[in-house]
Amino acid sequence: MATSGNVYPKANKMKDIDFKNKSAQKIYDSYIRRMRRSITVLAKSDKEDILMEFNSHIYEGLQNTNKENQVEKILKITQRLGDPEVVLMPLIAEKKIEQATRTFNPKHIFQAILLNIRSGMIYTVFAILYICLFVFGIFMAIKIVHPEDTGLFLKDGEFIALGRLQSSENATEVLGDWFVPVMFFVALTLYFIFTIMLKITRKK
Repeated sequence: MATSGNVYPKANKMKDIDFKNKSAQKIYDSYIRRMRRSITVLAKSDKEDILMEFNSHIYEGLQNTNKENQVEKILKITQRLGDPEVVLMPLIAEKKIEQATRTFNPKHIFQAILLNIRSGMIYTVFAILYICLFVFGIFMAIKIVHPEDTGLFLKDGEFIALGRLQSSENATEVLGDWFVPVMFFVALTLYFIFTIMLKITRKK
């Protein structure tokens, strides 16, 4: 009989199931390793939640099938649960969006967008929006290197260009030394707005 300490709801860390049969143990350990590799991008708490949930299913399945030997039991259970690399993808994508919109961490944001981009056009739109913010950062760097021909250019009161203008004749750069601070503030503000929009979209 397999034993485990992970079936209690208040547990905060998964405990591996021990098998008397070595072959069954290898099958189980391999399945859990595949799960761990699949969820490496998630926060520690999310990893533990997923591992405990699946481990609980395995444990309960072992208790409910008494006729087969341990190898047959664990094979049937893991086959029913499915390949971790496939079955976990939607859950990982959802958990990553939750983490990203909770922390506002750029690394988590881009990971979440990449994981969800196949889920619908809306995530492609968000990817484009965040890439635009990256372009703002490039503009700020170029301004430091080429201050004279980089900025916000107007001609006769009308917008001409934002960024680097190869020929700035008859055009006026209106922000001057304020270009970098203004661009940084605008980019930061838009970043928070986009992330809040992402959070709202996810809840719909």
